[in-house]
Amino acid sequence: MRLHIANGRLIDPANGVDGRHDIYTADGHVVAVGAAPDGFQADRVLDADGLAVLPGLVDLSARVLQPAGAGSMATGSAFAPAELRAALAGGVTRLVLPPDADAALDEPGKVDALMRQADAGTVRVHPLGAMTVGLAGETLAEMGLLSQAGCIAFAQGEHGIADTRVLWGAMRYASGMDRTLWLRPQDPWLARGTVAASGAYAERLGLEGLPPQAETVALQTIFELQRATGARVHLTRLSTAAGLELLRAAKREGLPVTADVSAHNLHLTDVDIGFFDTNFHLSPPLRGQRDRDAIHTALAEGLVDALCSDHTPVDSQAKAVPFPASAPGATALELLLSLTLKWVRDRRCPLIDALARVTSGPGAVLGRMTPDAARAGQLGVGAPADLCLADLDAEWLVMPAALQSRSAHTPFAGMMLPGRVRATVVGGRLAWETSV
Repeated sequence: MRLHIANGRLIDPANGVDGRHDIYTADGHVVAVGAAPDGFQADRVLDADGLAVLPGLVDLSARVLQPAGAGSMATGSAFAPAELRAALAGGVTRLVLPPDADAALDEPGKVDALMRQADAGTVRVHPLGAMTVGLAGETLAEMGLLSQAGCIAFAQGEHGIADTRVLWGAMRYASGMDRTLWLRPQDPWLARGTVAASGAYAERLGLEGLPPQAETVALQTIFELQRATGARVHLTRLSTAAGLELLRAAKREGLPVTADVSAHNLHLTDVDIGFFDTNFHLSPPLRGQRDRDAIHTALAEGLVDALCSDHTPVDSQAKAVPFPASAPGATALELLLSLTLKWVRDRRCPLIDALARVTSGPGAVLGRMTPDAARAGQLGVGAPADLCLADLDAEWLVMPAALQSRSAHTPFAGMMLPGRVRATVVGGRLAWETSV
């Protein structure tokens, strides 16, 4: 299909563009910006007058698999149409699928069976292979075969590795293949039994607290093993000021490391839990104001490469229990752009810089891992025709029942947020459109 997207405000952080430009796409790629190519005949014209034309958002952590029943609503069997619709409704055209207990992609056959279900014209999904068999943290998975099957990197999801020798072996294995480990820095022993961030508020509520040392101890181990092996590492969902300072030192040293943070930790703190509201039970947990401010600064400076939704659908049964027994997680794919724009509004961050953290920044992280994402999150000539049209001035009320996701649980329920996606294009095909 040939598209002509007319009269829109093109904002393309990767190429430093913010102005009124038309875009022309053909054969799944951008073929011109500004003037039409000679002889171009559009199959459809999208009038973007009054709208911003943005690169499709790239989300580095989103669970989009079929519901498994109680608790986490994901299995390794199939993509969930509702979650893919949620991504498109949020302008997300490319996402990373982390492994978890019900979706341990630890065999090539599992990866192949899952990826055969990926439909052209819908969200591009990049799966992470399991670092260890069954995510048990004991025996390394066949990373080479998983890589050939389509896994872009290797991770443990929410399951840490207690045995440092196993992590050492994984780093040596990944380094030898020139592959990346995707690590959540959290010491499993310090994290055992915790449900909130340690501090005065957790103590007041009587909740078992996760100390910041759970992140910093894990980071120091990761960086020390990186120095020895040269392995590339992506750190997912950093949440502490101390952890961000360790990241700063590691990047200054030249270690091959990238990082992201969650949109929840960008905006919320532990006191937002209120009186045991399970919608605020998240992993990593919400921390104090100092940590939140450090996340703001790290994102604004570019120390942190990307802002992710950490979309983790949780069913109502798993939230309708006492806080310590509830399942952590929240739906967030449809909110990622709006939460980025809220950051712009609240902290007066330059719009183009903020949008870079959900487009070209995470796109560059993926581009280091797979040639399929070499130009993800940008809209220059030759780039994939993945984009969204958004009304940046719109205000909308977050009504959980109106969200596309199967899960209605979000800590932002009832909040007015800026920005609304009106259309999403993937590979040059109109995948989502609304006039509401």
